[in-house]
Amino acid sequence: MAETETLTLDTIAALSRAVLEAAGASPAQAAPLAAAIARAEADGIPSHGLMYLPVYAEHLGCGKVAGQAVPVLDRPRPGVVRVDAATGFAHAAIAAGRPLLIEVARENGIACLAVRNSYNCGVLGHHAEALAEAGLAALCFTNAPASIAPVGGLTPVVGTNPVALALPDGAGGARLVIDQSASVVAKSEVVKRAKAGKAIPEGWALDAAGRPTTDPAEGLKGTMVPAGGPKGVGAGLIVESFAALLAGATLGIDAAPFSGTSGGPPRTGQFLIAVDPGATAGPGFGAALDRLAAAVEAQDGARLPGARRQANRARAAVDGVIVDAATLARIRALPGGA
Repeated sequence: MAETETLTLDTIAALSRAVLEAAGASPAQAAPLAAAIARAEADGIPSHGLMYLPVYAEHLGCGKVAGQAVPVLDRPRPGVVRVDAATGFAHAAIAAGRPLLIEVARENGIACLAVRNSYNCGVLGHHAEALAEAGLAALCFTNAPASIAPVGGLTPVVGTNPVALALPDGAGGARLVIDQSASVVAKSEVVKRAKAGKAIPEGWALDAAGRPTTDPAEGLKGTMVPAGGPKGVGAGLIVESFAALLAGATLGIDAAPFSGTSGGPPRTGQFLIAVDPGATAGPGFGAALDRLAAAVEAQDGARLPGARRQANRARAAVDGVIVDAATLARIRALPGGA
């Protein structure tokens, strides 16, 4: 049997949606997540793509995610949009709030979207890009179950807690996309290697005793290594402040894990800030951004953050995506995956 298969992005999205709906997700819950899975595969981020689909199905079945949840949207202040995800998928909650967020940001020059009672939002940069495609600058935060201990400690206090920035290119796309976690690497990369029985590089995770390890199973029992040591912990706390404290979501120290079936819904949060560059910088924003980007791109061997994802995405739109056959076999064995 071939070790890989090539699938179109439409096929990946359709397969994902069928599996999610068969597992109990409503069309409104399944559609945005299925599209996000396809986009993660297109970007070359399989750890947030089809590999995670069986986990989503499992979590629908065990109650970690409410498949029939209906996000509750409100606007408590002129510049504030809130969504209670009702323990449904984060993608559906963010999709419910995004149109109003865009409208309010254009109206006021700046606005925020706070999401609570949510779940893993996948590739955070995708949510930032969606705002950049609407002509807005976006700064986004999402918290996760605690997996990073403070430097000198052993007990996790914050999650890998990504932050993402996307700036518009003035033509319906994003010119600059930065998407990075508070840890050296996303925890999903350790999970991926654990499932494949592969070692992780030293410096990604620590075991339960705080010692460096190359065994992903031991790393998952311990803690993730913060990027930049104390600075990574600080970055995690900044994200926690927005995505949990200011969103009214559950702290990472209290959140149920994104993996496994125990603990119930994580009830974590997201916080998205959207800014109209025309309202703050005026007409010179685009030229200044181009000059900044050119200072990076003009150097041999250097690339702008987000450029590799965009190049992968362009190739995938034409050539499809190479997917691990074992992953596809697990998916096709699920209801809706045939």
